[in-house]
Parts: sequence; structure tokens; C-alpha cells
Amino acid sequence: MKQYGLLLVVFLSAIGMNAQEGRSFSLNLYGGYNFSDSVDYNGYSGKIEDAFQYGAGFEYFFSNNNSVELKYLRADTKMPFYGPAGAQLNAGHDKGALNYILADYTHYFEVGSNVLPFLGAGAGVGIIETPQSGSGTYFAWDIKAGVKIKTASKVSINLHAYLESMSAAVGNSYYWTYYGPVGVEDYVSTYQFGLGAAFSFNFKK
Repeated sequence: MKQYGLLLVVFLSAIGMNAQEGRSFSLNLYGGYNFSDSVDYNGYSGKIEDAFQYGAGFEYFFSNNNSVELKYLRADTKMPFYGPAGAQLNAGHDKGALNYILADYTHYFEVGSNVLPFLGAGAGVGIIETPQSGSGTYFAWDIKAGVKIKTASKVSINLHAYLESMSAAVGNSYYWTYYGPVGVEDYVSTYQFGLGAAFSFNFKK
């Protein structure tokens, strides 16, 4: 029993929590699971089904516990599209992909344990690929929260939850005002919640 206790102490000491130092950088390899989302507009509806997401990012710590990251994420999924009568309009051709190219800011908190909790947010572009309409590029953003588990080696593990969104202009709505009709552009947005992990390879300049 004492041997197991000693091993536990050695393990916790090896993990040890230190601040993420400034002027260091990480190569992050991502994997996650996106949950489905539905969108509706003018009688039509679409769905983005659950999918596995993967990607990579380059993260630079410009000061202790503060970083900026450029990352690319991709999820291959099905996106059925339905008309006002409920019939699927792209049956047999509903496979597609969601791509995100995002610049994130992340802050890590020192809490005196073996993990670094973090919060982050970012913005960039989203690219939707479909067999029928090719690809389209839209504004995208994300927010995330999680913990970074540091080890004695250069590899750490990030566990996180995230929300990703894309917004696309789909037409105009017109409103009558004192000065006449005014057109306002309509947008449709996706909101996908996900759970993920990343292996981070940490380097110091």
C-alpha cells in the first residue's frame, strides 16, 4: 500500500503545474465530436448531422498564460436540405464538409493544481462544401473552455468544450418606414456544440 502511495506522489510531482511561459509555442493536434444543428429560413430547413472533427493549430504564447493561435478544423458530415412540404431536396447528395480557419485568443488560469483551466474565443472564415453547390466562404467564430493538463515532458493534453458558428447572407427582407421601403439583409447561422481534446507539443524559443 505504501508503494502505491509513493508512486502516486511521484506521479503528481512529475505532472506539476507551471505557468505557460511567454515566448513559447505549441503545435496542437485536435480531435472532437460535433453535435447536430438545424436551421430554418422561409419555409425551408436544413440539418448538419453529428460528426467527428479534426485539425491542427499553431499557438504562440506572447506573455505568461496568454496566447494567440491560428488553427484549421474540418468535419465531414451529412447536410440534408428540406423543402416547405418536408421532402428532402438533396437526397443521395447530402454529404459535405465544414471547414474552419480561425484565429483564437486564449487565457490560461493558474489555480495551484496540476491543470491550467482556460477560456478562449476566436473569429475567421468558415467554408461549407456540398456536392451540389460546391463551396462557399462565410464569417465564422468560436468560443471554448477547458483545462490543459501539463506533464514533465513536452506533451500536454487539452480537454475542452466549444461552440462554433457560421453566418451566411440568404436574402433581403423589406420593411415599410416613413421614408419608404428599407431592405435589411437576412442571415442564417449554424451553432454547433462540441467536446474535444488536443495533444499539444510545447516548445520554447
